[in-house]
Amino acid sequence: MKVVVCFTGAISSVFMAGASSPASLRASRNRQLGKETILPDLLKNPKLPFAFALILADAILVGLIIAYVPYTKIDWDAYMSQVSGFLGGERDYGNLKGDTGPLVYPAGFLYLYSAVQNLTGGQVYPAQILFGVLYIVNLGIVLFIYVKTDVVPWWALCLLCLSKRIHSIFVLRLFNDCFAMTLLHSSMALFLYRKWHLGMLVFSGAVSIKMNVLLYAPPLLLLLLKAMNIIGVVSALAGAALVQILVGLPFLMTYPVSYIANAFDLGRVFIHFWSVNFKFVPERVFVSKEFAVCLLIAHLCLLAAFANYKWCKHEGGIIGFMRSRHFFLMLPSSLSISDVSASRILTKEHIVTTMFVGNFIGIVCARSLHYQFYSWYFYSLPYLLWRTPFPTWLRLILFLGIELCWNVYPSTPASSGLLLCLHFIILVGLWLAPSDDPYQLKEDPKSQIHKKHK
Repeated sequence: MKVVVCFTGAISSVFMAGASSPASLRASRNRQLGKETILPDLLKNPKLPFAFALILADAILVGLIIAYVPYTKIDWDAYMSQVSGFLGGERDYGNLKGDTGPLVYPAGFLYLYSAVQNLTGGQVYPAQILFGVLYIVNLGIVLFIYVKTDVVPWWALCLLCLSKRIHSIFVLRLFNDCFAMTLLHSSMALFLYRKWHLGMLVFSGAVSIKMNVLLYAPPLLLLLLKAMNIIGVVSALAGAALVQILVGLPFLMTYPVSYIANAFDLGRVFIHFWSVNFKFVPERVFVSKEFAVCLLIAHLCLLAAFANYKWCKHEGGIIGFMRSRHFFLMLPSSLSISDVSASRILTKEHIVTTMFVGNFIGIVCARSLHYQFYSWYFYSLPYLLWRTPFPTWLRLILFLGIELCWNVYPSTPASSGLLLCLHFIILVGLWLAPSDDPYQLKEDPKSQIHKKHK
């Protein structure tokens, strides 16, 4: 509990350091002159003190859950068995197995859980404390993203702390999804500050833990093409690819086919019983290749439609964007790698909206969602709901409905059918929502101060 409380203080300090609102020109000038404006900002922006209060309250709740709610053993023993085989010198992925079957995650998972095993001795209770800290870190990062974007009202931030299932996934199940999504949210926070290359390295690290992060890849590629010149895009992608090569190098040098086939198995068929979203589909249809192909086609079509009519609307659609100078940008004479294209930069809202919607499309079209997969998109739900044109009461009903569906165990045809309907309603709302201008003018703060003095 002490660890959670101490870490909450550290997160709050980091949060306060990066969350000052730049909306006021006077506040910007004062920061340039070295004057402190934290107290005025706290008074003007209710999101900041409310976010701090949420972190503190949730840290206490997590401590109580760890202390009083019984742990449920699911994948932890399998994780430890797979890690033990790796630490014992096994490099054939086909031989790294646990009581739930063979290892199906990229090598970053092994390094991460080797460290977890070393820190906890393979014991559940200290691992729960570690995951409790991870929960608070992830919550702090997500709240930071929400505060930096002007979409969700301050009071709705509490929705991020109200999921029984998410608390269970983190501190009562200890799934690797928790680490993957924390890194993913960290990369998004970096993207908000146009740290595209560093963000891509963190993003690739998340992929090396669990491949579901690749659902964010299509919208992220579009953002890279909008935000950087061709040299920048290629170098960012190369850096991400290099991370995957380095992470998998011990296995690629020994049993490359086994590693690629097991760690990046895109055709894996999940057990029908555990499906939360398609339990109403007959099992023979659920496991068929035809069903998988239909969902893949739907996924690609939805991505193309949103890219053309929503994300690139202000550039004249995908074709217009590809013809524009933002895609075929002339290489700078200095041949330097620029993280900003021309004189315009992407708004924070456009970055977050594009990534969250792109991932949500993948969630809607996923053949099987298991209970831990809720962590893949839960933290985007309030943002997505407030991006729709729906009234607030409907947004809250949709949020609570989804949470209820995820807490039905085992899932039923009715609960999975309702979940799919709720997902579809949100997707329709996102389609009907107006598309904001994705760009903002890039201005030098010093020039702003100079103009103000004039």
